[in-house]
Amino acid sequence: MKHNPKRSQNIAFFFMLLATFLIVLPVGLIVFAIIKKGIPAISWEFLTEMPRQGMRAGGIFPAIIGTFYLVSGAILFALPIGLLSAIYLSEYAKDNLLTRIIKLAIVNLAGVPSVVYGLFGLALFVIFLKFGASILSGSLTLGIMILPIIITSSREALESVPYSFREASWSLGASKWQTIRYVVLPNAIPGILTGTILGLGRAAGETAPILFTVAAFYLPRLPKSIFDQAMALPYHLYVISTQVPNVDEKIRYGTALVLLSLVLFMNLIAIVIRYHFRKKKKW
Repeated sequence: MKHNPKRSQNIAFFFMLLATFLIVLPVGLIVFAIIKKGIPAISWEFLTEMPRQGMRAGGIFPAIIGTFYLVSGAILFALPIGLLSAIYLSEYAKDNLLTRIIKLAIVNLAGVPSVVYGLFGLALFVIFLKFGASILSGSLTLGIMILPIIITSSREALESVPYSFREASWSLGASKWQTIRYVVLPNAIPGILTGTILGLGRAAGETAPILFTVAAFYLPRLPKSIFDQAMALPYHLYVISTQVPNVDEKIRYGTALVLLSLVLFMNLIAIVIRYHFRKKKKW
């Protein structure tokens, strides 16, 4: 049978379209179900009130605030360390076996299950450093969990800047640090910010790491310091879905909708920032 390139191309396109459809359809159905069943619960009171009646009524305000604290703490810890590590690995470290092993280890760390990070945070921050189950322990654990994402995305963004930019800067008498600060970093910002915000999206939606280090089953008040426990949306959703009987379905789906909206909002910010800075690129 004679080979027909056009027919082979059409068959390949069909299977690629089918694979895309099989991925998008379940996700779309899940999002649709959450929105449909969660919308009736969304109100100003639901977003701003404390839980009542054993979390069977009232709002989810402490969980929203706790999630905000944890995500903020994680980014304060992870972004400076991740960015400096990426700069060192891409601009200063020699390309030898040790450096390649470190880069490979960082990439592999991004695939470690989140529950492992939770156990690590429990052993190091909660028990060894005696921070206890607190916002500090949870934030540091989440920060460590998203470090590989920030380092990898930042390093790739830095390495995507053409080498000729660096050569032009050096030829004008700029030092290596001046070149990184005023030439490389501004051109790598879209990739760095995108990776950072995607890492935050993961941190906001994870349950296992905060389960061991910070999350409280129920708190009648807001945390007053970084050494207090806090409620968080992912764990609150787990609790009202599995541990508390007779919780109205719309409260469970409403909590899921708020959490989903938070993660999607962060992803949307990443897309807008990337689009904004890409428009400014001249290369």
